[in-house]
Amino acid sequence: MSIVGIERQRRAIRSGLSAAGIGLCVSLAATSALAQTPDAKPAQPGCDTSAGVPDPYKNYACYEQYLGKDVFGRFLKYYSLEMGQASAPSDPNAPSTHRDGWPATPQSTPPMPFTEWPYGAATSLGVSTPNAVDSPLMVSIADTSLGQALQDDHVQVYGWVNGGFNVSSNSRQPGGNAPMAYFYTPNTAELDQVVLYAERVPDTVQTDHIDWGFRVSALYGENYRYTTAYGIDSYQLLKHNLVNGYDFPMMYAEVYIPQVAEGLLIRVGRYISIPDIEAQLAPNNYMYSHSMMYSFDNYTNEGVVASLAIRKNLILQLGIVDGTETAIWNSGEKLKNLDPNPLFPNATFAKDPGNQPSLVACLRYTWNNGDDTIYPCADGINSGTWGYNNLQWYGFTYYHKFNDQWHLSFETYDLFQKNVANENNPIAAAAVANGGTPFSPQYIPFNAPDEAQCAPQRLTCTAMATGAVAYLNYKFSPLDNISFRPEFYDDMQGQRTGVATSYANFGIGWQHWLSPQIEFRPEVDFDYSLDRDAFNGDSLKGIAPDKRYTLVGAMDVIVHF
Repeated sequence: MSIVGIERQRRAIRSGLSAAGIGLCVSLAATSALAQTPDAKPAQPGCDTSAGVPDPYKNYACYEQYLGKDVFGRFLKYYSLEMGQASAPSDPNAPSTHRDGWPATPQSTPPMPFTEWPYGAATSLGVSTPNAVDSPLMVSIADTSLGQALQDDHVQVYGWVNGGFNVSSNSRQPGGNAPMAYFYTPNTAELDQVVLYAERVPDTVQTDHIDWGFRVSALYGENYRYTTAYGIDSYQLLKHNLVNGYDFPMMYAEVYIPQVAEGLLIRVGRYISIPDIEAQLAPNNYMYSHSMMYSFDNYTNEGVVASLAIRKNLILQLGIVDGTETAIWNSGEKLKNLDPNPLFPNATFAKDPGNQPSLVACLRYTWNNGDDTIYPCADGINSGTWGYNNLQWYGFTYYHKFNDQWHLSFETYDLFQKNVANENNPIAAAAVANGGTPFSPQYIPFNAPDEAQCAPQRLTCTAMATGAVAYLNYKFSPLDNISFRPEFYDDMQGQRTGVATSYANFGIGWQHWLSPQIEFRPEVDFDYSLDRDAFNGDSLKGIAPDKRYTLVGAMDVIVHF
């Protein structure tokens, strides 16, 4: 799926933090000089400082006095304040963040990547309020004219910095860890993603007025490789194969209408694809690495999706998109056919045949007061013809909370594309090599959609993949969780991973939070190809894989701002 997609639930993103790098320090200092109001808010009545430094966790009335007046000082003090804590100080006057009678919120962040069981393409209904992100940046500017204006308009600006490293049994650089993704180059450190959000969250707890929201996101780092949509600055990946690049994985607007059933939310724009336990954005995931199931399915869509709460525990989603990972302006665009052939016999062909009106549909049902949720989905459904990433996705996700320490997240899916060129057929292979397809190297020199590996007599075939993955989680402290991830993935025609084989994969990871703002995620992964060598190759240089397995140790850090 898609950064993102599934997309992190509103209340799940309680972390809004980041690395205070030199550039950010300069920016905050400038903000302090230019935007600070003459006088910061005085200490609230009831703050007793006779015993020493005020502690907002013991007395919230001391919150402003603890932070002080200076923008940069507030920024650093807020990190210090939350260190070792599992949440921000609790404001006793804050409005409720949960609609009465709705299923209980099953998880907490930290140490989980979400609070509500994930579902995509919607701000969480019944549990989302404005200005709810726990952000050191927003706290630091709260007493400035800029900060007060943003607060009044319910707009927040926040993000994170994420980097990591891996030590692998593979050696070929770059790309030797593939088909493992996100740290695809072995034995290296990398900047995974720097992300900035500007957003307004509609208040879906209240039921008396229509509300609206938006999100604009910017991402930079190695992970742009997995969010890229064909036609949206995709030259970085498809023309130049840059290690690091930028993308805008979420650019959408929302309107919330509480008077329709239990609430209707409509999203329009680019968003993280609806299905999946995981998402591209680092804080949305249990572990640093991703399952193969997530690495090779739908990532982002563009279109309109409606999410309707029929009842407090039943949500239906229905939408129309333009395919998967393809810009809407690709629609109707043609390219010259440099080598007419039986697959594409005409003088021109569509730039992306997968860019076409496509259906999105899901159902989410919750029971046991929020402890159990099922979420079957269909995503990007159209004719299924070979496109940039025109995956026909049918899947099912299930979440179960055993108790306050243990829970399970499980997902299975089938996906496919039709009419995929067969690399084992000489006519089809020549058409690809000579510019006779939309995905020939003359048009997409790097990272084009793969061909299928079928019986040699066939020009094309349907490329299918199926899999199942689970995350069994044990929370042993408010700041610590351990995840065990078993996975089976069958790439039947090799169109997703580059090798027609099945995989058995296992990972175990520890998520350790220093505070709601800083998280470390060490892990160990073992991936095994059941049928043939699949690791330590380089497809761009034509070097075949020479290993059946990969053993990787890795760790990343996420610092929110």
